[in-house]
Amino acid sequence: MILPNHRIPLPPNLSNLAVADPYLFQFNTDISTVQLPNALNNPFGSDIPEIGKIAAVEFHDFIAAEAPKWKYDFDVRPGKMFGILVVQKEDHSLGYIGTVSGKLPGNEDYDRFVPSIFDESKDDYFLTKGLTTVTEIGKQITAASSQEEIATLKAKRSQTSKLIQQQLFESYHFVNLSGREKNLLDIFQDSSHGKPPAATGECAAPKLLHYAIKQGLNPVAIAEFWWGNPLNTDERKHKLFYPACKSKCRPILEYMLENNSLYVSATKGQATLT
Repeated sequence: MILPNHRIPLPPNLSNLAVADPYLFQFNTDISTVQLPNALNNPFGSDIPEIGKIAAVEFHDFIAAEAPKWKYDFDVRPGKMFGILVVQKEDHSLGYIGTVSGKLPGNEDYDRFVPSIFDESKDDYFLTKGLTTVTEIGKQITAASSQEEIATLKAKRSQTSKLIQQQLFESYHFVNLSGREKNLLDIFQDSSHGKPPAATGECAAPKLLHYAIKQGLNPVAIAEFWWGNPLNTDERKHKLFYPACKSKCRPILEYMLENNSLYVSATKGQATLT
């Protein structure tokens, strides 16, 4: 159980980051009378503590002000999932951090959102170089003159893509409450969920919790919400809260929060982590 008055140890080399954190938002709302939850709410559940709802509304206002600057028109294109995590700092004061699931429109970086776990400069930009190679093979397939050549090139492209995906998953390292780190492949293998789906590791909840744990910020309340137009299936509504996804987030969050019953508990109506 993660209690607001129980600290996650702050690594010595990070002791100054929690003081001047570029991703940490201060509350504009008076929260002095808001009752804090006794434990972090279950990210797979539907119950959001009041302090989490307040942070989400403030983050709504922030997105509304900043979104026009992005290379993405939320008025005509599908929306995106965002998330907030209310945290308690070392001095016991409260703030919150926020981010977007996946990437910002146009792969823009934004200095107030908790960034991706994956560093694109890792291993001499292997991802960029790998995708360039895949594109070049695609061009060779288009220009190929025989079915045998096309089949050979398609097999080469498929194998190259698999190797890139494996290296990418190996580059995503998540830390749990005990400070242990694992990459995505190991997390999914240990959870018996098989291989991670594409884009695993970019959802809001894992990014926020990973950052908080690494910085010694104590998680208090978490919430994810949809911003913008619904998807084609009409399953997402503007500003409504939604639980963390099962296919990508369940193994990661259950590892990070050291509770293999998180998802099952949520389906049984357990709102907080015990």
